Amino acid sequence: MTGQEQRAALQRKIWDIANDVRGSVDGWDFKQYVLGTLFYRFISENFAAYIEADDESINYAGLPDDVVTDDIKDDAIKTKGYFIYPSQLFANVAKNANTNDSLNTDLAQVFAAIESSANGYPSELDIKGLFADFDTTSTRLGNTVTEKNSRLAKVLKRVAELDFGDFHNSQIDLFGDAYEFLISNYAANAGKSGGEFFTPQHVSKLIAQLAMHGQDKVNKIYDPACGSGSLLLQAKKHFDAHIIEEGFFGQEINHTTYNLARMNMFLHNINYDKFNIQRGDTLTHPHFQDDKPFDAIVSNPPYSVKWIGSDDPTLINDDRFAPAGVLAPKSKADFAFVLHALSYLSAKGRAAIVCFPGIFYRDGAEKKIRQYLVDNNYVETVIALASNLFYGTTIAVTILVLAKNKTDTAIQFIDATGEEFFKKATNTNLMTDAHIGRVMEIFDRKKDVDHVAASVPYETVVERGYNLSVSSYVEPLDTRVVVNIDELNAEIRTTVEKIDRLRTDIDAIIAEIDA
Repeated sequence: MTGQEQRAALQRKIWDIANDVRGSVDGWDFKQYVLGTLFYRFISENFAAYIEADDESINYAGLPDDVVTDDIKDDAIKTKGYFIYPSQLFANVAKNANTNDSLNTDLAQVFAAIESSANGYPSELDIKGLFADFDTTSTRLGNTVTEKNSRLAKVLKRVAELDFGDFHNSQIDLFGDAYEFLISNYAANAGKSGGEFFTPQHVSKLIAQLAMHGQDKVNKIYDPACGSGSLLLQAKKHFDAHIIEEGFFGQEINHTTYNLARMNMFLHNINYDKFNIQRGDTLTHPHFQDDKPFDAIVSNPPYSVKWIGSDDPTLINDDRFAPAGVLAPKSKADFAFVLHALSYLSAKGRAAIVCFPGIFYRDGAEKKIRQYLVDNNYVETVIALASNLFYGTTIAVTILVLAKNKTDTAIQFIDATGEEFFKKATNTNLMTDAHIGRVMEIFDRKKDVDHVAASVPYETVVERGYNLSVSSYVEPLDTRVVVNIDELNAEIRTTVEKIDRLRTDIDAIIAEIDA
């Protein structure tokens, strides 16, 4: 079985589990239990593999807890970031799940113990609250303890049945892919409420490639609205050969997706000391001010979300917004995220940001911010994508690429809305690797392509009122049928003549019959 076939089979099993165990529980809510169980199994097996260190004579799951010394525990937490006793491992809890009358409380104690094991260590904040959304006492699992335990046991047993193959060769990728598959499918089925934080993998891949393009190594990569971490992880997947020296940084306002992002880092084998995910409002309470600048920034911030804006008079003096001389509108924070990203970008770096199309042509404060970006030569490329690429929305979004090291003042515009840039699928459209490769080729060459790409001089953009809409600079292919009027008139005359002859013949036949 090929890797792709194995992954497809695994994804079918996971979706089957999700549908089987959720019962009357809302699917979007219950995903937390499936995802949390997958995560629990992963860190258990990952931790056991670390302790065993490829020594086949050691079976950590079969050892009694009292064989663990303080030195072993201390060393493990310093390395892995957490500690799990043998009795707390997923395999041991799942093995007795069906007969454990206190399963729900035992699980809660195990999760609390794993999180508290990091207390006082550098990893404490990275581990704290990881299982917060895995509430084993919630009435969403049932009204009685028996109902709760029955459903929890079913999740544990079904996840235990999943075959992740050999740990060192395939397990990490399969775990991560399974995790993202479940998130994306719930997002697709939950509409906007489910998909608002998830960037599809194919779009994430394009954004990551844009941000990392031409850089042999970056100091670190940052997402100011990281959601479940999909954009950061695409950078890791696509650029394993590159050196992301100081790791992955992200901020997320939603508590649930903040936890998902941290779990996702572990699931993709990014150790606690190589990522820093913080919770909070990026626009009003930004983290990582002491960690900037970043060589690569990726982001899909919420579209046209409201923010405090001018109601907070201190923000106009904020280093992120002050250079533009104006704040983004209170009803549309899109450019606030753009300016935030720009301020965190290094002199050699690049930022790739998914944006709502309206910000590229509206007047008022948004026009003034565009003027600031254009006059200071920060806009490298604007890319219009096809519609229906994202879960929960059919709008055709635009990617804004910012850079501080441009060698000329021209701005590149790419129209990637044509059928050569996407494939139609059941729920959403899809960009294949070939489509992404085509966009990256055009982005890299900076050459004009009829009806697809144009590098526009600074002066032209100024003349057009700092309008940055792709459609203003790339003329679409005219697919209308060209009609030759003279030929059409000739055809009509011929047709009329044939009709007249036919009518004459019919009249003659009728006259003959009447006679």
